[in-house]
Amino acid sequence: MNRIHVGDVVRLLVSWFLSFLALLLTAELLPGFTFTSWLPLLVAAAVTGLVGMIVRPILVQVAATIGWIAVAIATIFGQALVMQLALTVVPGATFRHLWTAVAAAWIAAAFGTLLAWIVSAGTDDSFAATLLRTRPAKVADPEIDGVLFVQLDGVSFPVMQWVLQSGSMPTLRRWVDSGSHGVHEWTVQMPCTTPASQQAILQGHASGVPAFRWYDRELARVLVANRPDDAAIIESRASTGLGLLADDGVSISNLFTGDAPKAAMTMSRLEVSRGSRRTRVVFARFLLRPDGLSRSVSRTIAEAVRERFQAKRQHRQDMHPRVHRSWTFAGLRAFTNGLLRDLNTAVVAEEMMRGAKSIYVNYVDYDEVAHHAGGTRLESLIALTGLDNVLSVLERVAAGAARKYHIVLLSDHGHSTGEPFASRYGTSLSELCTELTHAPSTSLEDNVEGWGRVDSVIEDLGGGGTSGVQKAAARRMDRKLAPEESAPDVEFVVVGSGNLGLVFVPEPERLTLEELDRRWPALVSGLATHPGVGFVSVMSEGGPVAIGGAGRRHLATGVVEGEDPLVPFGDHAPAMLLSLTQMAQCPDILVNSAIDAGTQEVAAFEPLVGCHGGLGGWQDRGFVLAPPELFHPDHQIVGGDELHLHLIGILESLGHRKNLARSTP
Repeated sequence: MNRIHVGDVVRLLVSWFLSFLALLLTAELLPGFTFTSWLPLLVAAAVTGLVGMIVRPILVQVAATIGWIAVAIATIFGQALVMQLALTVVPGATFRHLWTAVAAAWIAAAFGTLLAWIVSAGTDDSFAATLLRTRPAKVADPEIDGVLFVQLDGVSFPVMQWVLQSGSMPTLRRWVDSGSHGVHEWTVQMPCTTPASQQAILQGHASGVPAFRWYDRELARVLVANRPDDAAIIESRASTGLGLLADDGVSISNLFTGDAPKAAMTMSRLEVSRGSRRTRVVFARFLLRPDGLSRSVSRTIAEAVRERFQAKRQHRQDMHPRVHRSWTFAGLRAFTNGLLRDLNTAVVAEEMMRGAKSIYVNYVDYDEVAHHAGGTRLESLIALTGLDNVLSVLERVAAGAARKYHIVLLSDHGHSTGEPFASRYGTSLSELCTELTHAPSTSLEDNVEGWGRVDSVIEDLGGGGTSGVQKAAARRMDRKLAPEESAPDVEFVVVGSGNLGLVFVPEPERLTLEELDRRWPALVSGLATHPGVGFVSVMSEGGPVAIGGAGRRHLATGVVEGEDPLVPFGDHAPAMLLSLTQMAQCPDILVNSAIDAGTQEVAAFEPLVGCHGGLGGWQDRGFVLAPPELFHPDHQIVGGDELHLHLIGILESLGHRKNLARSTP
C-alpha cells in the first residue's frame, strides 16, 4: 500500500497556492473575468485541479485517437475547458465568454509557470515530479533489470573528458566519482555518421551505409537516411530480427528501430504506421498540463533567442571559423533543444513506468549546435549542461520505475571543426568536379540533418497525410534523379557528408580507377592534388587504393608508393578506409578533406563548422559511460558492430534475450 508522505502534502499545498495566485493575477488583468472576492478563486484553484484530473485523461485519449490536429486543438482549448467547468460549480467567479476562458487559461498557465520557476529556483524538480505522477505498472518479471541506453549525439570522447573534468555535467561527474559508472573510448567506423553508427549499434553492422545520404545504384536514386521511406529501406536491408532492442525494447527518436517491438519518432518505423498513438498520448498528456505547455513553449522561445544572441556574438567577436547561422537554424535548434528534448524525456519516462526491458533514446541537442557553432565552442558545451539536467531527471524517474534500470550513455560519433571547403577554397566539390571534367553534375551539399528531426515528430504525431512542415522538409531533402538525368545529361552526383565527399557516376556499375582515368583524365589526379583534399579512394583493377598528392597506398596489401596519404589520419585509417571502399554502395570516388597538422581542423563539404563523416580530428572518437560491472572491455572497441556485441552482452548478463532466438524466425 502506498503511503502519503509529508513532502507530497507540502507540494500539493504549494501547487494549490501558486494556482490561486495565478488565477488572482489573471482576474486582475482580464476585464471579462469577474469575481466577488479572493475566496472563490482559492476554491476555484482547488476545483480546477480536481476537474483537470478527470477531464484531461479523456481529452488525451480523444486527441491521441484523432491525430495531431486534435492534439493541437486540445493544447489550445483543453485547459480553458477545465477552467470553465470548474467555475460553473464555484459561485462568485465567472467568465464573460469562451475566449475569456481561453485567454485566462494561457495567462494563468504563464503566471503559474513563472511562480513555480521562482519557487523551484529554475530546477527540473517540477518536471521530474510531473513525470513521476504516472503509476508504475506491475511487470511479470521484476527480477530482470532494465537498461536505458542514452545516446548523446555527436559527443566525442575528448569532449566528454573535458566536461567531466570541468564539472559542467555534475550528474555524470557524480556517477563517475562514486564508481557507479566508468568512461571508455571507442573508435567509430568510417563513415562517422549517425546512420552508419546507429545501424551498427542497433542492428549489428554498418554495411550498406557509405554516408548520411548517397546515390543508390540499385534504386537509381539518392537515399537520405533521415527520410522515413528511405530509412525503412535501409533498415529492411540490415535487419535480422535480432537487433539490440528485439526483446521488449523501445526505440525513441532514432533513425532505426534495432528490431524493437515499439518505436516512437523513429524514422524507419514512421512509414509503416504513419503515426504512433502512444506518442500522441504522451505528447497530449504533457502539453495539456498548463505547466507542461508553458515549460516547452518558454524553453523553445528562450532557445531561439539564445541562438540569435550567440550567432551575433560570434560575428561581433570575429570568431573563426564560423558560418552563417540563419533564422531557420534558430528554429530547428529551438525545436531540438526545447520541445523535442522534453518530448523525448516524457516518452522515456512513460516507457520506464511501463517497465520496458530496454530503451534506446537519442538526444541531438549538442550535435545540432556543434554543427553550426563548432564542437568545442561555449554554446555547444552549454547544451551538454542542459542534457545533464535531463539525465538527473531520468535518474529520479528510474528510482520510481516499474523495474530497476541501469543507465548506459554513449555517442555515435564525435565532431571535427574547420572552415567549410567552399568558403576556404572558393569552390564547392561539385564545382571542382565540373571544372576538372567539363561535365554536368548534380550537387547535394546542403545540410539536411535537422529537418529530419522535425519530420520525425510531425509524422509520429500525425494520423496520416502530409503536413506543411513535412512538405517543406521534403523539398529540401528529396533529390531523386529522374530517368532523363542519367549520363550524359548528368555525369556526376556529388554528395557532401561532413568532410567526406562522395562522387558517383550514376550508372549501374561502379567504375574502376582505370575507367575513370580513361573517361575523365584530369578528375582523380586533380582531386588528389587539390590543397583542400587529403586523399581520394577508388577501386582499381588491382584493388582499392588511396591516392594523395605525392603518393598512394594500396589498401588491401599495405604497399605504399611515394608518400603514404593516410599517415596524417592515424594508424587506424587504412583499415577503416579499406572497409568503406570495399562496400558495394561506395561511390566511384571517395574524397576526404585535408587535415591541418597543427589545429587538427578539417574542411566540410557542407556549410558547417562542426562536421563528421570522414577521417581527421575527433569525429571518430566516441565514448561509452556505463556501470563497470556490466561494461568492462579489455581493449578499445573498434566499430559500431563490435560495440553492438558489448551492449548485447550487457542485456544478456541481466537475463534478457533468453527466448529471442527461438521466437524469431
